[in-house]
Amino acid sequence: MPSVSSVVGWRGMGTQSQAKGIKQSKTSKAAKATKASQTTAKATEPALFTPITLRGMTARNRVWLPPMDMYSAFARDGRPTDFHYQHYVSRALGGFGLIIVEATAVTPDGRISPCDLGLWEDAQIDAYRWITEAVKQAGAVPAIQLNHAGRKGSIGCFSIGYDGQTVPADKGGWPTVGPSDLAFGGLQAPRALDVDDIHGIVHRFRDAAWRAMTAGFEAVEIHAAHGYLLSEFLDPLINTRTDDYGGSLANRMRMLVEVVDEVRGVIRDDLPLFVRISATDWAEGGWDVDQSVVLARTLKEHGVDLIDVSTGGLIDGVTIPVKPGYQVPFADRIRAKAGVPTTAVGLITKPKQAQKIVAHGQADAVEIGRAALRDPYWPLRAAAKLGVGRAQIPYPPQYLRGAW
Repeated sequence: MPSVSSVVGWRGMGTQSQAKGIKQSKTSKAAKATKASQTTAKATEPALFTPITLRGMTARNRVWLPPMDMYSAFARDGRPTDFHYQHYVSRALGGFGLIIVEATAVTPDGRISPCDLGLWEDAQIDAYRWITEAVKQAGAVPAIQLNHAGRKGSIGCFSIGYDGQTVPADKGGWPTVGPSDLAFGGLQAPRALDVDDIHGIVHRFRDAAWRAMTAGFEAVEIHAAHGYLLSEFLDPLINTRTDDYGGSLANRMRMLVEVVDEVRGVIRDDLPLFVRISATDWAEGGWDVDQSVVLARTLKEHGVDLIDVSTGGLIDGVTIPVKPGYQVPFADRIRAKAGVPTTAVGLITKPKQAQKIVAHGQADAVEIGRAALRDPYWPLRAAAKLGVGRAQIPYPPQYLRGAW
């Protein structure tokens, strides 16, 4: 008769063998369940909080801060200040995937106001480095918008007065330029640029783009919207030229295309290039979405990676049907018809609204502007409201105690 120990040992071997089989079965089922759970989680992860890659740049999510002029270079030297550092870095800490620094002038007379930022000389480069470095450290991508204000330059702002008016020369203003000599509203009439002037400004965009890259920015946006110089050339109601830069759509697009070619030629191949456009001027016989689609296709062929779609700002006194998401259909149409990534902007204020835009393929990213001025941590709150797991929300470690 076998000993108790041998019986136990034998039974134990059988039990262990059976247990091993059961354990493997359970493990296999658990693995399958885990995989299914991960697949479901991945499938249900809000599209708004998925990464996006353009060339060599990857943004952690599709909630971006649009360029909004702060009019706060109070020394009037184009250099960012402590305020700019706090403004942009706080939004990076707040979870935005990409931060677009405000309209930055490529020439001194290309500023919107005397208190605009600028990158018109090499001496300005270092003033941006602490911002780009801190934005990156906070997990966001630093981008910058380059601009020439054209006929809408030399206007006042909160720090110097003359709001919505031309700043007099003795108060720091300057003569403005445009494709033609037509004024915007009650502003001063611009001087019409000659061809040499145009070529010079094209080169200034190129030089400013190189400075932006050198300062640490990881994406460059060309401002061709809202009635500033490059958009003025696009609009037949503003551009009345009869040379190679006016008349046909191809001619009106010429200056912007030349800027794109020059900028694309000087920045790294892995650095994405955006162009912001006004998809319509909201005026009969002017710039419209059909022309915008043609423009977007052309810009894509010339190396532009994304179209930042806004509207308006070109013609004074038009009626704009402002409501939540009113510009989203333009981003949707350009994306579909031109086959190029787009961003949507304009009264996008709620997480579910933003998520729907991206999830339905109306745009590849959304830009949260005025809502971000009210709440620097909009993306963190939105992620929590949309059910993103706390571990996946990009809270700074110092802020975890206050997580939603």
